[in-house]
Amino acid sequence: MNKLLTVLAACALTLSLAGCQKAADSAASNKPAPTFESTDVSGLDYAKGFALVDHTGKPRTLADFKGKVALVFFGYTQCPDVCPTTMAEMAQVMQKLGPQADQVQVLFITLDPERDTQQLLAQYVPAFDKRFIGLRGTLEQTAKTAKDFKVFYAKVPGEDPKTYTIDHMAGTYVYDRDGHLRLYIKRDQSADSIVHDIRQLLS
Repeated sequence: MNKLLTVLAACALTLSLAGCQKAADSAASNKPAPTFESTDVSGLDYAKGFALVDHTGKPRTLADFKGKVALVFFGYTQCPDVCPTTMAEMAQVMQKLGPQADQVQVLFITLDPERDTQQLLAQYVPAFDKRFIGLRGTLEQTAKTAKDFKVFYAKVPGEDPKTYTIDHMAGTYVYDRDGHLRLYIKRDQSADSIVHDIRQLLS
């Protein structure tokens, strides 16, 4: 009789523990979806990757940055306003993230490979934050990457052939740690809102 009671008690304990585990699993599966302040573009069928060279001369693809939240911005070093403003804001974002910034990678893809040499990118991009990476390709690779990311850009002639500017899209794409496109950050979005969204993707 005592042996039977012992077995029943053991069974009851096992069922109790299993019930607790199911409750925990259920709570995990019912975790509220993250709320973003940027535009949620999860599931869109473009901006899936690139094959470019970074400012140290190393070939790079988007897959290289899996494990981190990656932010991809298109611009050029002689941009008079939007590009330096965006890069400075991204540097501010990294500061606000504190230790979590090491789980984030900011990528600057030049739309002006004719003037933005590897050496120039190596001076310009890390000047905002030493962890930032500049990327460039040939004219053909640049055009293909911009098309794949649905980034509009066009040369605007200056007083001479070397003083042109480039009109271009000013937003930033954000990828989660699995390399999936998740967010689009619009121009002039605050650093605090960007930090909020990045922390949601890191949680």
